[in-house]
Amino acid sequence: MNKRSETDCCQNYVIVNILWIRQHSFWAIKQTILNGLIMRTVIIIFAIPVFFLLRVQAQVVTDYDGNVYDTVVIENQVWLKQNLRTTHYNTGALIPNVTDSTAWATLLSGGRCYYNNDSSAYDSVYGPLYNWYAAHNSNVCPLGWRVPSDAEWQDVENILGGAPLAGGEMKEADTVHWLSPNTGATNNSGFTGLPGGGRTTTGTFQFIRENGLWWTSSSNGPSTAVGLYMWYLSSGVEHDPVSRKYGVSIRCMKDANNGIEDINDAGKCSLNPNPAKDIITLDFGENQRFIMQVFNIIGECVMEREFNNGKNSTDISSLPGGTYMVKLIGKTNVITKILLKNK
Repeated sequence: MNKRSETDCCQNYVIVNILWIRQHSFWAIKQTILNGLIMRTVIIIFAIPVFFLLRVQAQVVTDYDGNVYDTVVIENQVWLKQNLRTTHYNTGALIPNVTDSTAWATLLSGGRCYYNNDSSAYDSVYGPLYNWYAAHNSNVCPLGWRVPSDAEWQDVENILGGAPLAGGEMKEADTVHWLSPNTGATNNSGFTGLPGGGRTTTGTFQFIRENGLWWTSSSNGPSTAVGLYMWYLSSGVEHDPVSRKYGVSIRCMKDANNGIEDINDAGKCSLNPNPAKDIITLDFGENQRFIMQVFNIIGECVMEREFNNGKNSTDISSLPGGTYMVKLIGKTNVITKILLKNK
């Protein structure tokens, strides 16, 4: 029997053993494939750090509205590659869209708007402009992500050569969105910074295609916070005090995690049945909101769900048969499980 016909015959398989080798940071899966007279054992062994590096690089994130974001790893940080576009906090609460200039100027709570109040022209590329009251809300980013502090922005700048050069490393490398000459722009970091402009404290709009402006989570006075600034005529990055009423972009980040410590918490969560064909039930052990991410064997995120309590069921019937890594991100801990999906 040739290789092709043997593969075609092996339609049903049984997972007979899983070996977990924690002390060497390896995990092994032993599969015995049964069909008539054919029996073949496939052993897949690879290092957990490598798997999780691939997984983080390939991660796709969704917010409460269902907007999808790509990610980029910059040393020990993971960043969204697009500006935040959500219209809701991750609790489901609406972030008000404030179009009136007077209302914007007097707003002392979270709000958003679109450049020139034109979401059809600017939302898909640049995203909304948020005031700092929205940016400072811990629920504005997708679950498990946060608005970076001033120090965290400076960390990534130092990784990329320091503030005088980091802007060029982080700006989108052409003049499709940035005005020419877009000095120093290479986007070698993969951050893909865009010039979304801003909205002033009087409600007027300015600097589209000239400046990329982003909030930090850091306050530096009773009415100001630290904003990050990139310019089309500079390769640098600047940090300036900005009125909390100003409207600028948000870019979310989180810490990179190689996944090894996650595995040791696996007993805190149950996943049943396992192996499974269609419906699985996850019990996180606590009545809390959490996000579930499912990664295939090459580290691609193939499913993401958000749940509002500690015990939930979800349908995995759309996934092909195989072995998956399930990551559960809660408020206080992260847990990783192996899921065996039957055909």
